[in-house]
Amino acid sequence: MFHEIDRARYNNQNGGTEVDNRIGEMAVVVRVVETGSFSAAARVLFMTPSTVSKLISRLEGRLGLRLFDRSTRTLVLTEQGQSFYEHATRFIADLDEFEAELTRDAHKASGTVRVSASVGFGTLCLEPLLPVFWTKYPRITVDLSLSDELVDIYLDRTDVAFRVGPLADSGLIARRIGTARRMVVAAPSYLERHGTPQHCGDLDQHNCLSFNFRRTRPVWQLGDGGRRVDQQISGNLLANNGETVRRLCIAGAGLAHLADFHVAEDIAAGRLVQVLVTAESDSEDVNAVFLGGLHVPPRLRLFLDFMVPRLQAALQHHAAQFQ
Repeated sequence: MFHEIDRARYNNQNGGTEVDNRIGEMAVVVRVVETGSFSAAARVLFMTPSTVSKLISRLEGRLGLRLFDRSTRTLVLTEQGQSFYEHATRFIADLDEFEAELTRDAHKASGTVRVSASVGFGTLCLEPLLPVFWTKYPRITVDLSLSDELVDIYLDRTDVAFRVGPLADSGLIARRIGTARRMVVAAPSYLERHGTPQHCGDLDQHNCLSFNFRRTRPVWQLGDGGRRVDQQISGNLLANNGETVRRLCIAGAGLAHLADFHVAEDIAAGRLVQVLVTAESDSEDVNAVFLGGLHVPPRLRLFLDFMVPRLQAALQHHAAQFQ
């Protein structure tokens, strides 16, 4: 029963550093009693007999009592040793049951996880993962709100927000997802009518679709000849989300400046074309932010542990398409 605990908790047969490893010591004592000798216990534990003997001696020295009577050819538990064995057996059995209960509870986890994300990230990255998440955790409800406006996690009672861009100083915990690189794109139909910009300055002659956020300036950060420029832009659309900008860009209304994950499928399908390819664009970090501390709800922990590595892989895949 204790084999894996024995190996993971006290595998120092090669003279490893001593640590506070009382659970491992208990497991060794239990093995010695159940097998009847130090050498037999050592074989089960993948230790040497001398390591087992030294461990028992060290434990007895710390406790100030003898656990085994070594005066005969067979090991005999002392009265204190018998008590230690019984308590150790119950303790490890309780630990095994506790770990098994945690595993069962993970599959029975329930409750609601309130999630906030931008429209593009939520639609293209989060939503495709939800059906798979629910096959594993069918009793967890995901309350998903998509908006390109920044939400206040405290006021909106949000459990986790996926944010693209710089993070403000706060008491929130952040788990980094990856990096999104913005690029300038247009529909082939728009380029046929208005031509393809060759330099950042050419954007003055084009209809640039943008946003109406208070935090947004009418500039696109681009690279021009090795230097960074805040290129002034103008156009006849100001939208409150990237999906509206993307759809109107596909319809040929103008140029757009969107994240790689947002337009990767459209570029692959030929609906959009990347322009100003040599103009290095700005990159933004993508993070999952949430309230930290010692009491992260199990439902939120399960959600993050499922989503974060898959979202990391998705961003890496999109980035690789444009390298």
